[in-house]
Amino acid sequence: MLTLALAAVHPKALSDRYSIARMDEPDLTLGDLLREHPAFGLQPLDEEHLQVPVKSLALRVEPLGAAALYLPPGIPLPLASSEPAPEPEQVAPSASAQPAAGPSLGVLPNGNPERVSEREAVLTAHHVEINRAAAYLNSGLSVLIRCDKLLVEHLVREVPGRAGREPLLGELPAVAVGDVMSMGTGRRAALLATLARMVREAKDHQVVVVPHLDLLAGGSDAALTLEGRELTDVLYSRSECILLGFTDPSLMVPEVLANRFGVQMPIDILPREVTTSGGGRTPIGQALVTREEADLFDGFDAPELYKHIAGMNAVRLRHALRFAFHQHRPTTGAGSERPRFTDLVQELRVFKARASSSFEMPTVTFEEIGGYDTVKDELKRALKIVSGAVDLPEDLRHDLVPRGFIFHGPPGTGKTLFAKAVANKMDATIQVISGPEITDMYVGESERKVRELFAEARRNAPTVVVFDEFDSIAGRRSGRSDGGSRAGNAIVAQLLTELDGFRPEVPVLIIGTTNRIDIIDDALLRPSRFRPIRIDLPDELARREIAKVHARHFGIPVSDGLLDRISRATDRMNGDEIRSIFRDARADELVGEPRRRADARRLGELVGALRLGQQEHEIDSPEVVGTRPGRRATFTVLTPLRRPARRSSPERELTVIETVPTGGSAPVIRPSEPSTDPEEE
Repeated sequence: MLTLALAAVHPKALSDRYSIARMDEPDLTLGDLLREHPAFGLQPLDEEHLQVPVKSLALRVEPLGAAALYLPPGIPLPLASSEPAPEPEQVAPSASAQPAAGPSLGVLPNGNPERVSEREAVLTAHHVEINRAAAYLNSGLSVLIRCDKLLVEHLVREVPGRAGREPLLGELPAVAVGDVMSMGTGRRAALLATLARMVREAKDHQVVVVPHLDLLAGGSDAALTLEGRELTDVLYSRSECILLGFTDPSLMVPEVLANRFGVQMPIDILPREVTTSGGGRTPIGQALVTREEADLFDGFDAPELYKHIAGMNAVRLRHALRFAFHQHRPTTGAGSERPRFTDLVQELRVFKARASSSFEMPTVTFEEIGGYDTVKDELKRALKIVSGAVDLPEDLRHDLVPRGFIFHGPPGTGKTLFAKAVANKMDATIQVISGPEITDMYVGESERKVRELFAEARRNAPTVVVFDEFDSIAGRRSGRSDGGSRAGNAIVAQLLTELDGFRPEVPVLIIGTTNRIDIIDDALLRPSRFRPIRIDLPDELARREIAKVHARHFGIPVSDGLLDRISRATDRMNGDEIRSIFRDARADELVGEPRRRADARRLGELVGALRLGQQEHEIDSPEVVGTRPGRRATFTVLTPLRRPARRSSPERELTVIETVPTGGSAPVIRPSEPSTDPEEE
């Protein structure tokens, strides 16, 4: 597969379009894609490249930077700074920034709009926040807006326009095609020089707009880099200049830069309802969904849709809806079945998973986990609260909705499996991260990873984030001054910050799994943050259910009596060990040398092998080796038992478990007598 790297003005939009086209438009070529979303190549491109279907390409899309850029032949030049932005709707300047009328979407009180552009979606969804930011600007306050990059192009002119002020955007002059090679290296310096001139010359009725403050600062953490120092010098050179800056939630801006702005405000999650042109209130799932899209899915429920889209921004929601509509395009053939609302929800999950390589769609259900009824009941009760968060009293919502759980217990008991079942029950995507993946040798990188992880989770809500080996990043903080202790303390502090910024209306659930809850930091174990749930070794009833689930999964027929004996024989085994019995039996039946039937005898041998392994482990462990003199050790022995010859059925049953006392240190294997109990036969 051919691999190409592109640099785009709007990399997220190009990546989303590429993902959709690769799955559903196999004939779309690279040239067609670049005509829709112009971009530079990071290596020379020719006409042959443009004829290659996107399904045969592996594209890596990056934002414009300092690297050398190559213009694809026949494709319009994608200059971010010289390309004129679409003219905003005319808003008459006023002495005070009163709430402006919403965009003309044609949103009816009881209907969906005929069409919704991306700009209209942004202005409709964030009408209140835009007016608030405009009011601050009109009062002479600089404003820093934290929002996704996809929203910036629709806000840079709209916010100053509603404040009745002229935006200064720092547009660079257009460059000739021959100068494209040198544009990347000098772009930042030119932007900084233009910004310095605007700050110096801005009039009282003007606002200096910095669309990508985080990128101009040039760093990935809170440390003040050389680029950040230059930008700080420019912005502080004239304090009376009014600024409007934008930064992405996943990127850090040095505190000294952020403090230059009198007001910092987020524009992130979608509201549950918006105001219509008639002054009424309508669900966001109605205002941003076209009539054609709503009519396509039988049983479309606008209020119910909200919990599946709350974490998206308005532009990404429109991308997701177009994806779902494309997947279920109306057909006129005989027997075609109309897609249902549940199909729309499923396609939204698919879109989120495809748009992010980190998240996946879980398929595990609670029914596929044997036993543990008490744990299941507790989790289902919590999920009922999470799913109904939007219907809870607003003053109690923050206190009632759980932020996360810590699943703790011995290894192999299904802690990660429970997390996947939780995500499936929520109709959510899931990301499983090993704790050590978070840690980094460079200062600030670990906190950045945590911050980006939570930001991505909010964008993909509803979602479940699982920290496997949670104790490796959430250990109790210490007062030591060594580098390792400082890094660990910083990660815990960042986790606490993210948890305290929890938004109940955005369904994001954090689950940590650990075998060592005793070393988890006490601040994380507060009931208002993580709720500990112990997942212990299964009891006999749970072991029977686990064996039943895995026997069905691997296609091994077992009788009720055999299940009973397996559940007794697997005492002190975890679910993973029980699964290995049926997995190995089925593997021997399919590819073994020689092949062996997955019958009761083979199951008994596998159980016996596991028990023998347990005994050897106990012999080597300090608890057994260090017994007092004269104390006798006991060993459990399991041997397969052949049925009496009078029975014609070839089925075998497991032997009875025996405990054989010995005076030495090695286990004794002894065959047992056939059982005469008809219940066990």
